[in-house]
Amino acid sequence: MGKKETIRKKSPPPTNQPVKDVYPTPPPLPVKAPNNGRKNGSTTTGNNCASTTTKDLWDDLFDGGYRADVTIKTDNGDIIYAHANVLGMASPVLRGMLKRAKGCGEKKPISIHGVHQDAVRVFIRFLYSSCYENEEMKEFVVPLLVLSHAYNVPRLKRVVEVELEHGLLNTENVVDIFQLSLLCNAPRLTLISHRMILKNFKAVVATKGWSSMRNSHPGLEKELLESVIEEENNQKEKIRKSKEQKIYLELFEAMEALVHICRDGCRTIGPHDKDFTQNQAPCKYRACKGLELLVRHFAGCKLRVPGGCIHCKRMWRLLELHSRLCADSKVCRVPLCRNFKEKIRKQSKKDEIKWKLLVKKILRTKRIRGSVSFLVSSNSISS
Repeated sequence: MGKKETIRKKSPPPTNQPVKDVYPTPPPLPVKAPNNGRKNGSTTTGNNCASTTTKDLWDDLFDGGYRADVTIKTDNGDIIYAHANVLGMASPVLRGMLKRAKGCGEKKPISIHGVHQDAVRVFIRFLYSSCYENEEMKEFVVPLLVLSHAYNVPRLKRVVEVELEHGLLNTENVVDIFQLSLLCNAPRLTLISHRMILKNFKAVVATKGWSSMRNSHPGLEKELLESVIEEENNQKEKIRKSKEQKIYLELFEAMEALVHICRDGCRTIGPHDKDFTQNQAPCKYRACKGLELLVRHFAGCKLRVPGGCIHCKRMWRLLELHSRLCADSKVCRVPLCRNFKEKIRKQSKKDEIKWKLLVKKILRTKRIRGSVSFLVSSNSISS
């Protein structure tokens, strides 16, 4: 009999020993593999089952041409080898061309003309792995847009549109891209390029693309010029409305400040029964400072009659506007409010329409910016 060995069991760890000392340390998380400078044109989000190695295998299959059964001829006579199964699955147009192709031996010849041979190579490579190089996309973005539409490859068309939208679209190629987007049924790209043309019109007109469009598509040039004129008119109208809203808002703030001065008093001006202190809290109404000077002038001016003084004339209009906004002239402390209410009844229809239109615009502007003041009641203005 051999020597009997004694196996000793380790004693269990003490109860105060932490659990992490008992179990082994877990392995580190896997590191994300680099993409070797390539960009994936797929729009799929979430977990990507196709690893970088798999994509590299597809690229190697295209680059090596292993068992290729298709020859693609380009404009300069170069030949690109490819696989019919890959081309047919990626593009229904190429599938139809392969069905009609008849060649010697096992290889079927097809032709792709009209673009640079390197652009054709980038296009075919994308059909294999949905990958492309940044520099290649920057150089051949226009022919790739044409190829993606001509051979019905929506994946590539989306990639090209995204690349153009995020940096490749510029004033030099925007006219060409605009024309191609119309031909290639790319409405978003049409909108983006059209906006860039309108925004940088002077720079775009000086490009070769605009000159070529003027010679080949004069009707399209006319439409763009009309769009530029319409955009300028829209901008002018927007500025005009913005200035009007600002004026109407200032008038409403002046009405609030006028009531504030006549009812509560502000700084050193207000009702005769109001006591002012030097440590008075600052006023929250922006129009009070200018209106205070106007009220002081109005109180001491000797040419106070309407039309006699330009400042007094302005004050008369503010008082009349207040009376049209005031909800109850019986309790209102603004001077001449009740008198103007009586004067309104005797005004001509023409003047009445003008004042009503002004009041409506003021109230509409105030409703857009915020709540309407307590000065106005629902029955104070008739339609």
